[in-house]
Amino acid sequence: MRQSIPNKKEIPTYHGTLRSHTLSVPQSIYGCSGILIFGRRIKSLVFSTDVATIANINTDGVIAVYPFTPQPKISQAIISVSDVPVFVGVGGGLTSGDRSVRMAVEAEHQGAYGVVVNAPMPPAVISEIKRQVELPVIATVVSLSQDVEQRLEAGADILNVSAAGGTAQVVAVLRARYPEVPIIATGGPNDQTIRETIQAGANALTYTPPTCGELLSVTMEGYRSGYEN
Repeated sequence: MRQSIPNKKEIPTYHGTLRSHTLSVPQSIYGCSGILIFGRRIKSLVFSTDVATIANINTDGVIAVYPFTPQPKISQAIISVSDVPVFVGVGGGLTSGDRSVRMAVEAEHQGAYGVVVNAPMPPAVISEIKRQVELPVIATVVSLSQDVEQRLEAGADILNVSAAGGTAQVVAVLRARYPEVPIIATGGPNDQTIRETIQAGANALTYTPPTCGELLSVTMEGYRSGYEN
């Protein structure tokens, strides 16, 4: 049903019934500037490879990184169900070298909006990926002890900070060093940590949603309560 608009500052909204259980990112994420990629403004990215979650969340993009050897069939499945741009992990730890380069090329052919390399990825491989594809390369930063400068010189376009509880501090240091470099960062567990990370200089935030198992347990508890005497 449509919602009336009492003034111009409010955004018209539509709420359905069957899709009322979809996931929404914290509103505080929208306080960041966003990153414009191929004409699409990205402020929020869901960190997930679960296709059911990806099809039922309102983020601006998907960051599809997982702890297994990257496989084209996984990225293709995610891209096929996503309504928003997908940024595909192409390795850097267990997988690197020519295989990562081939994965990046395949991801571009599948329709990915960018490729993500893990922290251990050698700068030389980043350079080769940039030589082969037009997609932005997103380099993951987990600590200030990494040689971020080498990754940027090799062609990394965006930094993706994932430093657990120290993320906001790492973002602040990187923003001071590289004022013009786009930064994605993990938002943390609550609105306060999200705001701190944005204030530190993050342009876009990743959001880790509850798992389908966690969500289903709540639903099942409600179903069970309906049968209690």
